[in-house]
Amino acid sequence: MTTYRIASIPGDGIGREVTPAAYEVLEAAGRRHGIDFAYTEFDWSCERYLRDGAMMPEDGLEQLRPHDAIFLGAVGAPGVPDHVSLWGLLIPIRREFRQYVNLRPIRVFEGIPSPVRDARPGEVDFVVVRENVEGEYSEIGGRLNRGLPEEMAVQEAVFTRAGVTRVADFAFALAGRRGGHLTSATKSNGIVHTMPFWDEIVRERAGSFPDVRWDQEHIDALCAKLVLDPARFDVIVGSNLFGDILSDLAAAVAGSIGIAPSANLNPERAHPSMFEPVHGSAPDIAGRGIANPIGAIWSAALMLDHLGHPEAAAEIIAAITSVLAKTDTRTGDLGGSATTAEFTAELLRLLGRE
Repeated sequence: MTTYRIASIPGDGIGREVTPAAYEVLEAAGRRHGIDFAYTEFDWSCERYLRDGAMMPEDGLEQLRPHDAIFLGAVGAPGVPDHVSLWGLLIPIRREFRQYVNLRPIRVFEGIPSPVRDARPGEVDFVVVRENVEGEYSEIGGRLNRGLPEEMAVQEAVFTRAGVTRVADFAFALAGRRGGHLTSATKSNGIVHTMPFWDEIVRERAGSFPDVRWDQEHIDALCAKLVLDPARFDVIVGSNLFGDILSDLAAAVAGSIGIAPSANLNPERAHPSMFEPVHGSAPDIAGRGIANPIGAIWSAALMLDHLGHPEAAAEIIAAITSVLAKTDTRTGDLGGSATTAEFTAELLRLLGRE
């Protein structure tokens, strides 16, 4: 029996409801494959911020370091500004542990009608690879003349050769293992320095992956094409901002942001990687037990795959697929009335049959 040490941060809102659901499924899959999990739970959240003045303690990152992986439920709550909650917890974890790849798979499942015409199950299946630690989300900048008529704010985007190269290489290699097609998101017709730099490096790195067909799209046109013809895409690589926006748009194309997973990866495995659903804390439905657990459960499958158990991960995804294709069990965001617990129970039932 292999045991993995998981740092568990349920966080805020529905994160506290979908995280236990994900662990139930993880443990069921683990029993079938000789895998065990030892969870260390941390109460780091907006509630902690309001109580103690910080999202996590000063030595929080050091507490996380010994773990094999980190699982995060959600961050954010009314009364705490979003930049405070994210920069107090999520973003420091990504940067300290060099989680420079944010991986967000997108799929149209049978049984979840897409709001996009002709987005069919089996045809729409792609991955957004988002650069995760630099780009537009830098810490460089500031505010000047606060409260005066000439008040100003400056935010610097930072693109390094090392940063763009490593995320481009990851995306090209992933495309080589999938459908052999990569699309690079850019805006080099309007952003005169950073985006041409991005384009140049992507073009350079393409030479090392001759079997991957690639193209680039300006972000505005890419958003339109993602809606008009999502089946054309295989792997999309983009900067921190572009990847963030594209992945949420793509989740909407798939039918609900509630199903969308993500992995914050340190591909070299020198540090723990972090896994989290995309949907956020959803305070409007928190505490009601009706949150969609698919995003969290799929994130747990990504964690299993990263830990070296692709067969177990595939079984979880197959069970998700079966619930949606073969039953009427749906949470409210998918047009049903199932609770989080009811959906999870149905998935566990089918997982036992896979």
